[in-house]
Amino acid sequence: MSLRAELIRFCLPWFMRPRPPSGIQIEDVRRQMVRFARLVPSPPRGTELTAVDAGGVKAERIVTPRSLPNRYILHLHGGAYLFGFPALFRDFTWRIADVTGAQVLCIDYRLAPEHPFPAAIEDVTAAYRWLVSERAEPRHVAFIGDSSGGGLALASMMRLRDEGLPLPAAAVTLSPWTDLALTGQSLTEFGSSDPMVPVELAPKAVELYLAGADPRSPYASPLYGDPAGLPPTLFFVGSDEALRDDAVRMAERLRAVGRDVELEVWPRMFHVWPMFARILPEGRVAITRIGAFLRAKL
Repeated sequence: MSLRAELIRFCLPWFMRPRPPSGIQIEDVRRQMVRFARLVPSPPRGTELTAVDAGGVKAERIVTPRSLPNRYILHLHGGAYLFGFPALFRDFTWRIADVTGAQVLCIDYRLAPEHPFPAAIEDVTAAYRWLVSERAEPRHVAFIGDSSGGGLALASMMRLRDEGLPLPAAAVTLSPWTDLALTGQSLTEFGSSDPMVPVELAPKAVELYLAGADPRSPYASPLYGDPAGLPPTLFFVGSDEALRDDAVRMAERLRAVGRDVELEVWPRMFHVWPMFARILPEGRVAITRIGAFLRAKL
């Protein structure tokens, strides 16, 4: 682990883990995210950002000079299903577009509590149907998701498979949240030390997102679903982050049914560290690794 990563790990709790005494202050956090989005560095010259109506779903398309016209990656952002929008992730999505030679479609899926489960998965599957009917063949499409977006990517592929639709060629998940029943041992083991994930607020986030639905529904928690038929999947997770077991157990489930799985558990790395590629050497290495994996599959 680099010295820079150690410094970021030390500083992150001051910025990423507020603990309001009355619980999740959704509107306050959303306003803070809007302010933070103004500080996200602009992509390099030559990158195109375009608002897209993806089958009735808002999205942002990111294209670099290396992006091929028929190769797409659907990015599903994290934020506990309560927060997030494409502008927050531009410093990540342009890098993915560039390193994979693809166009990235960052889906602005509906958020809870205004739009609880299964609104998010409905938006993702609708956007995918639009993409493969209008723009690209499934063998030239991949999913990438971070945190809740990683769980959403896996759940969406299960739903697409159950509906008889051809699946994307591959998927990448970064510290995916796959178990909304919150049974992973790492939630307890690292709940107080994870610099990014406020584990004490997770039950409330689950309540707001599910609105009474079963947390073990496969479309909410893909860990409890049948992973048969899912495409090759690359998992990234830190060795001592709260969602480590969500990634490890999901990868084991895929392996058990003979799926093509690559699981990388990085020592001491924190939640979704590839998002910090601008300032973190480990982030840049991870981006390069993601690029190699997806180029090979697409």
